[in-house]
Amino acid sequence: MTGRGRSPGNGSAGAGHSAELVLGAHCAVLTCTRPALELLGGTAGEVRGRNLGLLFEGTSVWTKLLEGVAGDWQGSMRAVLRDLAGGRTTVTLEAVPLAEGTDARLLVRLTPEDEDGADGHVALAGGGVLVTNPRARQRLDLLHAAAVRIGGSLDITENAEDLVAMLVPAFADLGAVDVTESVLAGEEPGEFTTSTPLRRIAVAAADGQWPEEIYQVGDPIRLGNIEAQHVRRGEAAILPNLEQLRAIMPAFERFYRIVPEAATSFLMIPLLARGLVLGGILLWRTGDRSGFEQADGTLAEEIASRLSLSLDNARRYTRERRTAERLQRSLLPRPVVRVTAAETSGTYLPASTAAGTGGSWYDVIRLSGTRIAFVVGRVAGRGVNAAGAMGRLRAAVQTLADLDPAPDELLGHLDDLVVRFGEDEAQRNPRSADAASLLSATCLYATYDPVSRQCLVAAAGHPPPLLARGGGAAAEEVKLSPGPPLGTGGEPFEPVELLLEAGDVLAFHSGGRFGGHRDADRDVERMYGAAQEGAGRTGPLSDVGERWSAELREGPREEDLALLLARVGEVPPGRTVAWELPADPGAVAGSRSQVSAQLGEWGLEQMVFSTELIVSELVTNAVRYAGGPIGLRLTWDERLICEVSDPSQTQPHLRRAQLSDEGGRGLFLVAQVSHRWGSRYTPGGKTIWTEQIVEEL
Repeated sequence: MTGRGRSPGNGSAGAGHSAELVLGAHCAVLTCTRPALELLGGTAGEVRGRNLGLLFEGTSVWTKLLEGVAGDWQGSMRAVLRDLAGGRTTVTLEAVPLAEGTDARLLVRLTPEDEDGADGHVALAGGGVLVTNPRARQRLDLLHAAAVRIGGSLDITENAEDLVAMLVPAFADLGAVDVTESVLAGEEPGEFTTSTPLRRIAVAAADGQWPEEIYQVGDPIRLGNIEAQHVRRGEAAILPNLEQLRAIMPAFERFYRIVPEAATSFLMIPLLARGLVLGGILLWRTGDRSGFEQADGTLAEEIASRLSLSLDNARRYTRERRTAERLQRSLLPRPVVRVTAAETSGTYLPASTAAGTGGSWYDVIRLSGTRIAFVVGRVAGRGVNAAGAMGRLRAAVQTLADLDPAPDELLGHLDDLVVRFGEDEAQRNPRSADAASLLSATCLYATYDPVSRQCLVAAAGHPPPLLARGGGAAAEEVKLSPGPPLGTGGEPFEPVELLLEAGDVLAFHSGGRFGGHRDADRDVERMYGAAQEGAGRTGPLSDVGERWSAELREGPREEDLALLLARVGEVPPGRTVAWELPADPGAVAGSRSQVSAQLGEWGLEQMVFSTELIVSELVTNAVRYAGGPIGLRLTWDERLICEVSDPSQTQPHLRRAQLSDEGGRGLFLVAQVSHRWGSRYTPGGKTIWTEQIVEEL
């Protein structure tokens, strides 16, 4: 060492410490460890962004670091470091390239010569060195492997498996990783105590056989007081000779569940992130292999720090994905609906990653007059923002559906809303993810009338549903020309009309040929099978949905998927009756008589008074204000439904009549005796409908 060199004994980056720096483009320091700051003699603000190559004497080190940043060099060399105060220290510089795709390009480790000296190195021309000491070579190889292999995945278990596979058998004969239950769930780690539950998530054995007597993968684990203290303090626990410990250890079951019979040496390294305990790495050596030493613990701590960072990133990622899934599921309707119009079975299949979760949704909406609506869609974004945007879109569809327009009209109104949502959000926050998620969203809306068996379908940029006719016929894709995605086109949406039979199955999905992802072909093929099986049996449709959902869950998914199976039904002919009335005041009395007689046939005499009142008021209004012909339909389903149609598209308005008014009380009376009432537009005018709960005699 020359000049004002430091020794490990004075608190600098000596033995047991890690003076490491991460370099970006042009050798600029992105981040570094505290020992590195001590070695350079500066604060984090003074070191960050500085060109590390300029802190060494001569230009050979700078040249090598530039090559390392470019990915053309890795290795070790001796150099003279000038700290920020002007002092000089001879160090060994080790450089390991980092994974591509990030700003971090090179990991540099600086070791003062006092720690390793020149032993095990042979000088090269230009100041470079070759590492010949086996232990130094092993350390460099493991550090390089850790930099390359750990952190390549955002899966907690996969990161742990990569670590033990890297350490066994190169560094130990047996290895395991235990993490807290909260980390596995993606939650923030709490205070670590002896009661904190851990779970073993990864193991590796040099001979391929994990000992049966100790904890296995998936087993819950609780640490004792001594081990918990080491973990809380962030200290490595090193037991170089387990034979001596066994000689003084009484028969203690927990000890023998932790330590394999063949183990001769033990090393445990805590996994910490931001001062919080994530878990620990447990390593054992067996046979004639030398026991763990302090230097081994130092190396293992350096590798553990990388795993800790990766696990914490994976935990945050897991939390984001699960939050998006929970939000998504909370916004979806119940999966099984059974009404006269249809029996449905809905499924939401999340993607394997947060990047693919949050875009798909479905809905089942009960409309007036025993009719039902099926909705399925996908928003453009991902994660929590996409789930929130989906919730806004679903709420808008439900609000518009309450007005009961035709599918193409509803999508037209929805398109206008999405454009307005996008403009408002862009003005408030030009970079809003919600606005980007809503624009280019797709939606399919279908209505089905179990009386006429008519189904109307329209789509905005969404793939058509599959249709399987009753009796087990092969499923086919509905011939539909989808309009442009929401908020992008301004073109009209063309509906298609289907005449269905009871038992036919429609399969609505958010994926398919327009999905553009690798799961699409597999998904559509299996949905064909689900639709065909549902139409070919009379059992619960939910059984079919669950079985095919299980198949669709097999293997990782690139994109999430919403699947809605709907087996349609019909109102029995004897449960509905319709009349056409002229626009004549005399038709009012006749309509009351017809309704009274029909209710008597159905055995609903207790409903005569209220129904006659409803029919009288609605038919009178149609005669007075709309003209003829007037349609009257009575349906006995789960509720008693009365519908009066006329050629006027003027919507009724409920108001409170004054004492001096001769009229204006009709709709008020209708609202009082009905459970629900409303009005919907039709191609020839409008229909006013009422629902009454059927009273038991």
